[in-house]
Amino acid sequence: MSWVKENCLSFFQLFCIKVVKTGRIPQHLALIMDGNRRYAKKLSVGSTEGHNKGFDKLSEVLKWCLDLGIPEVTVYAFSIENFKRSQDEVDALMELASDKFKRLLEEIDQINEWGVRMHVAGRLSLLPAELQALVSKAMLATRQNNKLRLNIAYSYTGRDEISRAASYIIDSVKNKELTADDIDEDLISQTLDLGEPELLVRTSGEVRLSDFMLWQVNRTVLYFTDVLWPEFTIWNLLAAIIHFQRHAPPALQEKENTPIQQEFLEKLETRKWQTLEKIVGC
Repeated sequence: MSWVKENCLSFFQLFCIKVVKTGRIPQHLALIMDGNRRYAKKLSVGSTEGHNKGFDKLSEVLKWCLDLGIPEVTVYAFSIENFKRSQDEVDALMELASDKFKRLLEEIDQINEWGVRMHVAGRLSLLPAELQALVSKAMLATRQNNKLRLNIAYSYTGRDEISRAASYIIDSVKNKELTADDIDEDLISQTLDLGEPELLVRTSGEVRLSDFMLWQVNRTVLYFTDVLWPEFTIWNLLAAIIHFQRHAPPALQEKENTPIQQEFLEKLETRKWQTLEKIVGC
């Protein structure tokens, strides 16, 4: 299955998308893709098959997001807490991720044609070396794309993300690149791996955030649905967007950074790209 599935929507579904697009569309959609293992159990198949079906569903949803004009999607794919699962399941998930990123690199021309930019957020050092290299190559190969930014939270928790951002800022204060007066909420937000979503959807009936984007969701519209992730449909997505249109707060204007803050953020971005290039070069 390709990363972005070709359109398989009916004429009526495409018409409904056009109707929904007459209203406000979230500029950043976050997804907690829950229910793969319960889906597998429901069908009496192995958990790996459930995770495979979950990836297939993601490829469908990405095409729907392109059709809807959603420019940024963040998915919670693998929590640091998931390392506590059985070794067989963890190994299977790492192998699945490696296979999918190999497929992405094989299809890089199509990915670039779609304009999808890949960003993997999380503590990559916890991943196997081969997967680290594949992830880094994918991010470097798509860094110029700008139609849809796909953030994959992998080896991630919100608390770990905040702690790493705090470390970057503390190091910069020690190096006299920042002062205490330069540190504010906006700087912390921009130092994190992930930006603020306007709509967060969680499937499978769970109604908690599970340590996902804890800093970012203070103004986010939350939508919980009972459907298992592999069974998520375009109707579920449109229902979530209509819920967003009914409950979304007014959009905030972005605050302009000071020259010192901007210089810090640019240096941080450069260091991150250099780290990826180093991983690929190893």
